[in-house]
Amino acid sequence: MNILIIGSGAREHAITKALACSPRQVQLFCLGTQINPGIKTLTTDYLVDDITDPNIAARLAKQWRIDMAIIGPEAPLAAGVADQLQADAIATIGPKKVLAQIETSKQFARDLLEKYNIPASPAYRAFNTLDGIKAYLELWSQQYVIKADGLMGGKGVKVFGDHLHSDQQAYDYCKSLIDNKQSLVIEEKLVGPEFSLISFCDGHNLAHTPAIQDHKRAFVNDDGPNTGGMGSYSDRDHCLPFLSQQDIEQAQAFNEATIKALYQETGEAYVGFLYGGFMATAQGVKLIEYNARLGDPEAINLLGLLDCDFVSVCQAMVAGKLKQTPISFADQASVCKYLVPNGYPEQAVKNQLIDISLVKDIDSLYYAAIDERDGKLYQTGSRAIAVLTVADTISQAEQQAEKIVADIKGPLFHRADIGTATLINKRIELINTIRKTNYKRL
Repeated sequence: MNILIIGSGAREHAITKALACSPRQVQLFCLGTQINPGIKTLTTDYLVDDITDPNIAARLAKQWRIDMAIIGPEAPLAAGVADQLQADAIATIGPKKVLAQIETSKQFARDLLEKYNIPASPAYRAFNTLDGIKAYLELWSQQYVIKADGLMGGKGVKVFGDHLHSDQQAYDYCKSLIDNKQSLVIEEKLVGPEFSLISFCDGHNLAHTPAIQDHKRAFVNDDGPNTGGMGSYSDRDHCLPFLSQQDIEQAQAFNEATIKALYQETGEAYVGFLYGGFMATAQGVKLIEYNARLGDPEAINLLGLLDCDFVSVCQAMVAGKLKQTPISFADQASVCKYLVPNGYPEQAVKNQLIDISLVKDIDSLYYAAIDERDGKLYQTGSRAIAVLTVADTISQAEQQAEKIVADIKGPLFHRADIGTATLINKRIELINTIRKTNYKRL
């Protein structure tokens, strides 16, 4: 079987690793925005080109005799790459453009949930002009979130109190979006710990994965600007220390209802990964946003824990046979930490050497924005290397991750607090405060 991976970040490195572990006879190919040295060593052929051009993907699929394609990032989905591959009879994991609106349009996602009576959304209103924005901001008494309606690389969301500190500042941000011909959504601000719940989808059936907590903020103690994600962790029971089983089931039910709603709305079957970013609030689980692909870094955790053949899982997804395919994840905890260039995300240094010669477990590394020249690794200005560790407890996995991080040398930084009891206890204290629960501190 010839499999095409579209994308060349750490998420796609994780996908490629998981496919390469299969007992099945597979040949892997990659279309990426750069050469990822970790992916390259596992692939038969590799091309750097425009991953958002459906014609390039289609041409390569024909040239490489591709049987199945897996689309990693959101940009190719938004550009209709899945549509073209499916039109050419290539089995494709990644939803068509009309379905990918669940990520590419915040308004589409909220309107869909409202239309199909899925009670996952906060109060919201969409705007494509400045009319009514000031009044709506005042209505929420500084308890609001402003979201640009489009793909913003995880950086288009502004939260009052975190990124915005006055109604005027919020209005100015709205004006900047409108002036750039971009619509926006203003939502009621939710309060509670966040978590990710990703589901594999075969068009009608879902297989849910363990809950994960991602960390968007750049610096320790959840400080600094938003990033694509600085790291994530999961627990051995596939829940999280601040969630109940009811929270997990509610998030799973929202994913299931959303897949049905998408089919009813568009007539198209959703084949791929549905990634729900949720928040556990005093009123139950609420949706922050949907993504139409695997999360990065969450994919690294999930595929590192996958306890079955990923090729068979992918085949089941494109064949509509998830229900008949056993899917399991190891009963272990995982911690993923990203090393990023100094100055990231706003003024990241570039083309600096990274030395991994001291790292004993190279298989724990997932390359992202990395270039290889003359056998040496150089970071290229974005998230550089992810480290994944798996252990019986989050604490053990976190300590192991720190040991590996310490052996990676270069002008890099990471969040040393991800997966620590100190940070997790803050989530526990928050849920205990807002829900009057009594979760035990770690």
